[in-house]
Amino acid sequence: MATQFKANWSEKGVKVHESAYIDDDAMPIGAGTAIWHFAHILNGCSIGANCSIGQNVMIGPSVTVGDQCKIQNNVALYKGVTLEDGVFCGPSCVFTNVNNPRAFIERKNEFAETRVGRGASIGANATIVCGHNLGEYCFIAAGAVVTSNVPAYALMAGVPARRIGWVSRAGRKLGKNLTCPDTGERYRETAEGTLEPLGN
Repeated sequence: MATQFKANWSEKGVKVHESAYIDDDAMPIGAGTAIWHFAHILNGCSIGANCSIGQNVMIGPSVTVGDQCKIQNNVALYKGVTLEDGVFCGPSCVFTNVNNPRAFIERKNEFAETRVGRGASIGANATIVCGHNLGEYCFIAAGAVVTSNVPAYALMAGVPARRIGWVSRAGRKLGKNLTCPDTGERYRETAEGTLEPLGN
């Protein structure tokens, strides 16, 4: 059972708002992480360093969050979700965990795993249907509904989400020259229809 967590985390470099609830075995939480108002961190979770956990966020049970993730307000990460380092979850984005839920049928043994790759961004109010992988540095537009695996660097939009372009590691949409306008990093499309970085 969760208890209100009032321990002094300052010596660990962790900021926990007094209204947040953290289960006793929801460890570790990395240095520099901030957990804001009314968040609930359930048992078995692991949260990396320098993360921001927004207001009314629920994480767990047994969820893994990497370093430098930013989870905006009103996001729930259910069992089966893994966020790699540097993932952005926009306000009120949704992760499901069962493909055919019924209120009157217990399906906890059917939770499907969802992995979000390093540096990926998920826009506000987007929905990620469980059982799919989101590739590193992909960008999911606000309100999109992801129903299949997402390639690395893909820009996804719509219902259901479709790839409408590519984005750079810096999150900029790539033009025909596949060069990031911010960093000058170059990319190329492979024969398999994926994108790979070439450097500057």
